[in-house]
Amino acid sequence: MSKKLIMSIFSVMLLIGSMQQSFASAGTHYNIRVDGLACPFCAYGIEKKFKKMEGISNIKVDLDNGIVSVDAKDGLVLKEEKLKKLFHDSGFTYRSMKTTPLK
Repeated sequence: MSKKLIMSIFSVMLLIGSMQQSFASAGTHYNIRVDGLACPFCAYGIEKKFKKMEGISNIKVDLDNGIVSVDAKDGLVLKEEKLKKLFHDSGFTYRSMKTTPLK
C-alpha cells in the first residue's frame, strides 16, 4: 500500500471515531414537574432563569401539565437541590424530574 493511501484510511478512521464520540456524548433531556405554573408570565419567568444557565437549550414550559423540559449539554448535570431552589425562588414548587439521554 502506498503511504498516501494509508494516510487517507487513517484520516477516515479518525473522522469516524470523532463522529461516534460526538453522538455518544449528546447530553440529557430533563422533564421537570412543577406546581404553580398558571400563566404565560410564569412560563416566561422560568424560561429566563434557564436561559441564563450555560449549556441549557430547548426550553419548553407546558402550563397545562406543569412540566418544564430542557436539554442540557453533555457533562452538565442539573442537580435536584439546585432545581428546588430555582423554582422556590421563582415562587413555584419543584416536584420531580425524569431524565433521558439525548440522541
